[in-house]
Amino acid sequence: MALHEAPPLTLVVTRRETLCDDIVAFELRLPDGAELPAFEAGAHIDLHLPAADDAPGAIPRRRSYSLCNPPGERGRYLIAVQREATGRGGSAWLHAHLQAGDRIGVSAPRNLFALRPAPRHLLLAGGIGLTPLLAMAEVLWAAGQHFELHICVRSAQRLPFARRLLEAPWSGCVQVHADDADPALDLAALLAQQGADTLAYCCGPAGFMAAVQRAADDAGWPAERVVVEHFAAPPPPAAAAVEPGHFELDWAPTGQRLSVGPTDSVARVLLAAGIELPISCEQGICGQCCLQVVAGEADHRDLVYGTHEHDVERRFTPCCSRAHSPRLSLAPLGWAAPGWTAPG
Repeated sequence: MALHEAPPLTLVVTRRETLCDDIVAFELRLPDGAELPAFEAGAHIDLHLPAADDAPGAIPRRRSYSLCNPPGERGRYLIAVQREATGRGGSAWLHAHLQAGDRIGVSAPRNLFALRPAPRHLLLAGGIGLTPLLAMAEVLWAAGQHFELHICVRSAQRLPFARRLLEAPWSGCVQVHADDADPALDLAALLAQQGADTLAYCCGPAGFMAAVQRAADDAGWPAERVVVEHFAAPPPPAAAAVEPGHFELDWAPTGQRLSVGPTDSVARVLLAAGIELPISCEQGICGQCCLQVVAGEADHRDLVYGTHEHDVERRFTPCCSRAHSPRLSLAPLGWAAPGWTAPG
């Protein structure tokens, strides 16, 4: 049984540009030049890449990239991809193979990092984490809202979109902090001087994100004032390194009962049983594969959803999450058997 998902768009690469070492921008358009689905600041798209190898049953890869052009543009999508030498191969494939004139499958935009209403916004970027914040800056400037954009990079030569930042009408709202030229950004001082009406948006490497959250905690900021988007899941604490053991998994729509071993991914077990679902990050940071819990106690390990989504909406990310109970029953979002209603 396949989960319903719209087929990907086939887009053509109309421009490829090297921004700096290991970072390339790709402009994507429909072949006929028609309008693309609209998106909001903070949204991302999934690029559909070939499988990592030609082995039988190898699953094509999907990788998420933030849209960084102004959201009012309907003719193109603009993304930037940093080549990760220790990544899972998606960025390396794009750098090596995707050229101007090539076509690629692209899922419609999704947004898990949306702007929220607030009088003041503080945008904090670590390196390539700048990409979704560029779109936010465009929207906030157009709306006449107050914001600051702080970008931390290892060197000025590794600043993506340097010309755009310099020439933007909102360039006066930008501060670049390069490790080889300037003192490090004093996050504690920056957060301490913000009013209680400021929301902070943070995107970048795990170490940068952790530093922002520590500074916010030290400054007494409530958790809801810091909005984050993860590019990768942080490593688990040492105490959580040992996986719990075997549990049984019921796929409620068909009654299939499956076995999940101590090191198995729930998503991969479902796929092996012929139950199709979209797989992208496989780290619990994009929400693409989300299902719902029908029965049992879930061990939620995603970085996308909060208490309401887990406990009331019963959302479950099978790429990374597991079960606390001996048996867990799952179904697609919105599924309901006759006479059954979701808890809450």
